[in-house]
Amino acid sequence: MKELTPSETALNPQGGDGPTELAARVGHRVRAARKEHGISRRVLSERSGVSPRYLAQLEAGEGNISIGLLQRVAQALDSKIEALITENAYSDPKALQVAELFQRADKKTRESVLQLLRADPTNPSRAGRICLIGLRGAGKSTLGAMAANALNLPFVELTRVIEGMAGMPLPDIMAFYGQEGYRKLEAQALDRVVDEHDRLVLAVAGGIVAEPDTYATLLRRFHTIWLRATPQEHMDRVRAQGDERPMQGNPAAMDQLKSILANREDQYARASAQLDTSGHQVVDSLQDVLSLIRNNHYLD
Repeated sequence: MKELTPSETALNPQGGDGPTELAARVGHRVRAARKEHGISRRVLSERSGVSPRYLAQLEAGEGNISIGLLQRVAQALDSKIEALITENAYSDPKALQVAELFQRADKKTRESVLQLLRADPTNPSRAGRICLIGLRGAGKSTLGAMAANALNLPFVELTRVIEGMAGMPLPDIMAFYGQEGYRKLEAQALDRVVDEHDRLVLAVAGGIVAEPDTYATLLRRFHTIWLRATPQEHMDRVRAQGDERPMQGNPAAMDQLKSILANREDQYARASAQLDTSGHQVVDSLQDVLSLIRNNHYLD
């Protein structure tokens, strides 16, 4: 294959590394990726159209390669050009391969991988604390109480702690203190739960993710499980509990619920693990919760 002629415009990123550091990094990553694929420089030359001599210079950090040539080398290595250039990209070829496979995977597989990567059972700050998060109607109270009973752990609802601290029910707290006052009480209540319990199952209100500092504390001090469900199931479960408020006089209630879920989804996804309860019986979801806790060693 005829070798391409390097263009006059070579790589020269703005800020960060100078040309020497960039050339060395690109050379290292090309060499590592080639070895990971188990191919010789000659084979890479045939695949990319770049001569063995030029590839040798590139891998040695001496090649002033153009964007066009580097793109061909990246494609020949089943890689992306940014993985060879970016300062904080994957330097380990296996990590790069994982990233490539992750991009091609379906949503369910991606979520499973993220759960495994997020798991940190050795973190002593979380102890044996488990917290269920998610929108209203996800099953946090029901599954939380049942899981705690099965595991012989105390079950705590954070809203009850807040009410105890304020000496009034939640509607009165909101009327008297407002949203800002409630959030302050919520943060204080969470700190109290951490101080009083090393092992428990906690259920929190769905809006806790809207307060960055409080949510950061929750993620740091608890093994968090996001209980997911479809918007329709969230609504149906709330109504099945005898609460018609979400729909009364509000024909746009379902659209609002979908909007809330969409806005919070990225925050909920930061949880240690996720569990989709859509279409599942309570007893089946309970077994899924217990299996998740066991498999991730949250109580070890």
